[in-house]
Amino acid sequence: MSERPVLITIPISHYCEKARWALDRAGIAYEERAHLQVVHWVPVARAGGKKTAPVLVWGERVFADSAEIVEEASAKAPAGRGLFPDDPAAATEVRALQGDFDARLGPEGRRWMYNALRGRRDIAVAYGCTGVPAWQRRALPFAYPVATRIIDRYLDVTPAAAARSEADVREVFDAVAARLGDGRPYLCGERFSAADLTFASLAAAVLMPPEYGVPLPQPEELPAAMAATVRELRAHPAGAHALKMFREERRLSA
Repeated sequence: MSERPVLITIPISHYCEKARWALDRAGIAYEERAHLQVVHWVPVARAGGKKTAPVLVWGERVFADSAEIVEEASAKAPAGRGLFPDDPAAATEVRALQGDFDARLGPEGRRWMYNALRGRRDIAVAYGCTGVPAWQRRALPFAYPVATRIIDRYLDVTPAAAARSEADVREVFDAVAARLGDGRPYLCGERFSAADLTFASLAAAVLMPPEYGVPLPQPEELPAAMAATVRELRAHPAGAHALKMFREERRLSA
């Protein structure tokens, strides 16, 4: 697989940030092709994926899931930059945590974020278009109402569902804080792993880290209720860990 891989993304997607971070950490040069939500369905399908981004196309191989991309990036990373321990039992633990964050934190945090930003076309236009084709950027202000209705239906974004999602996010944060309570620097011991990368990436929907792979709105730009929750979760021990991973490990990877 010698040719330059292509990563199809939704630029603000936290699953796409997870893939970017893994590839950057491994030192793999790639071409990112970013698209807006809903519009991304077409290039993703053409690449051999389903409806979700990211999709990595590398030669004849297609990696249609962020966890698959993390595995491939880790396997090709230089010594000391891999994302899974050599010990099989420890690697299993890392993969189990990654799977749990993928299945729970990612969807629940995303649902909460979309609901909290409901009606904020200005934020969507200002921050959702990084790297997308010009026609998508020009169309978004007009397509925003239709796109949000589709996203709401597809992701079950309602105020009641978002309230449940926030509770789930807080449960995940509490579990992560308990794991870190013994003073360990990383979720699985003494080295950064896919567990830390996945948690930090997927927590970004409720933390808005400044070091994210594309610009995100900061609390002072958010609706007041959303900003208060973001600040509270940033101060939570798990949120502080995620932000530390972005500060100390994301910059090393970029």
